[in-house]
This record gives sequence, C-alpha cells and structure tokens, in this order.
Amino acid sequence: MNKPLVMTPGPTYVHEDVRRAMQQEVGNPDVEESFFEFYRETCERLKELLKTKNDVIILSGEGILGLEAACASVIEPGDRVLCIDNGIFGNGFGDFVKMYGGEATYLKFDYRRAVDVNVVENFLKNDHNFKAATLVHCETPSGITNPIADICKMLKRYGILSIVDAVSSIGGEPLEADEWEIDVVLGGSQKCISAPPGLTFMSISRDAWNAILKRKTPIIGYYCNLAVWKSWYEDRWFPYTQPVSDIYALRAAVDRLLQDDLRIERHKNIADRVRAALADRGLELYPENGFSNTVTAFYVPDGATFTDIYNIMLSEHNILIAGSFGFLKDKVIRIGHMGENCYEDKILKTFAALDKTFEKLNIDLRNKLPGSR
Repeated sequence: MNKPLVMTPGPTYVHEDVRRAMQQEVGNPDVEESFFEFYRETCERLKELLKTKNDVIILSGEGILGLEAACASVIEPGDRVLCIDNGIFGNGFGDFVKMYGGEATYLKFDYRRAVDVNVVENFLKNDHNFKAATLVHCETPSGITNPIADICKMLKRYGILSIVDAVSSIGGEPLEADEWEIDVVLGGSQKCISAPPGLTFMSISRDAWNAILKRKTPIIGYYCNLAVWKSWYEDRWFPYTQPVSDIYALRAAVDRLLQDDLRIERHKNIADRVRAALADRGLELYPENGFSNTVTAFYVPDGATFTDIYNIMLSEHNILIAGSFGFLKDKVIRIGHMGENCYEDKILKTFAALDKTFEKLNIDLRNKLPGSR
C-alpha cells in the first residue's frame, strides 16, 4: 500500500523537492566555510518568514527543545513568570518555568476560547512584576489561535519579555515578530514549514539576549543554553555538530513557502472551508472562537469512537487523521490543514473519506445540529 495521505497537524506531508534536498552530499559542517554560509543564509530566509531583523538560530531538536531552551536561558531561580494559559501547551510552559527555578503565575482562560486581551490588560494593571511571560500562538491540541500581537506589545510596555510558541502557526498565520515586539518566537520544522521533524528555529531580540547574557546565575545545562550561540558566525563555531541533511531539507521547505505569496490567504481560505464543511454535516467544533488557520478540532460524533474513525480512515481510505491528548484524548478529531496539507484536493479527499467512514458507522450526521452536544 502507498504511504497514507497525512492530514495531521504535524508532522505534515513533505514535498518531493524537500526530500531531494536531503540527498545532497554531506561534508563536515564544523570545518567547511560553505556550510557556515549556508546555515547563515537559511537563518536569513527564516527572518523573512518571521518578519524580523533579530538574530535567528536553528537548533537540532524538535520544537519542544526551543520551548525548554528559551525557559532555561531566560529564567533564573526566583524569577516571576506569567504563564498565559488557555490550553495544554500554554499550561505546559509552566512546567519548564518551574523546572529552571522560576515562579510560575498562571493566568487561566476558558480552554475553548482565545485569550481575552482585555483580561490580560486588567491583570497587568494590578500585577506586572514579571521578568517574562509565556504564551502560545496556536494551541495545536484544540485548534485555537491567540491574539499575540496585542498581548506582546502590552507585555513590552510593562518591560516583560515575551516567549511565544508559534510552532503550529508560522507560515500559516500572520506573524510579525518585530512589529509585534516579540522577544523570543519559536518554530518547528514539521508543521506549516513541511520539512521532516527534528529542528527548532527561533528569533531572539536584543532584550532577550541581554537577559540571557547578563544573568546573575549560570544557565543549567549545555544543549538548552542559548548563550553558546551568540557569536557562532563570528567565531565560525557551532556548539555541536549540525544535522546537515535536516538543514538542507529545512532550507528547501522554507524557500518553497516563501515563494507562495498567498500562503496566509490560502491557509485562511482552506480553514474557513473546513469549518463550513463540518458545520454542514452537523459536527460540533471544539473551539468557540479564535479558530486556527492551520488545524481544526471537532468533537467525535455520538455513536462512534475516535479509534473507530481513525482505523477506518487509515485501513480503508489510506488517510491519516489525528486525535488529541491530555483532557481531549478520545474526545476530538483534528484535521491539519497546514503547509503541504493545505490544498483543496487533499481536503476534498479527506472529507469524502470521512463521509464514507461515518456512513459505515451508521452515523447520520444530517440529523445532528451544531451545538446539540
């Protein structure tokens, strides 16, 4: 059987051009001047994607490495950190804060709704003595996009560093790191970028570098220590041997994305159509607002289980969809419409297969109404 059509919210389908890039001959990145230049040029391309003039680096490790490295490098024992929490990843940021000695204060929101900017503003008026704040642009498990532009600008006015998980949004949602005054923004190779999993990339502002380089206490560990990257290009020295083939693939994927001037519009259009198609079938979306352009989560319909639906989709239609995890495990289905997944033909195939799957399970969706749960 052919490889399944991957319609998950990451890892996503990898284009043949990107796979071919991985076939390039591998030399020694520690001593070849050409690779230092290639790495720097790739970072420059990522700057275009993030709309930033800040430093950008690429780390060898999946996106979680970036989240941990940012917390490990910015946060010192005793630092107060505001964790803006409206989902599994927003809440999980606090674990990294506490792991490195920070004092996490959670500002919690309804997990079915986007963060309310006014609530954040009112909270900060009364309590803004924080070194940093963590927040998530796209909560992948629930399919919610948060208004980080307004929040990060607000944090900057109070002198609070912003650390943003944008792993599932970069390339599919509007994001302007400099205009929105984001201090650290993190991405991953396997989401909208549609490169193989295994790389984190991030931009680091001047204020963030000051916090990293002028700490009172040493950074714990090495692999998560961003300080060792500050002068990599001037010194022609990488902190560890680079995953050359993965970076070749990343560069090819980023180039493909940047060539698509309509990538944001395409993601929004496909996302709107996915939600409309679900509503037409009487299926209930998990989010109540803040709908993501890159992933949609909807409730498993009554009369079926996620496992039933997943197994039929894969075994009979060769299409891979996703459930969720944590408190959403077995409750929702997720369709990833990001990067190379975000094309009409793939969405149409997915819904045709879903219809046949529901029919086989004797689920008459036409008799369901949105919100009837």
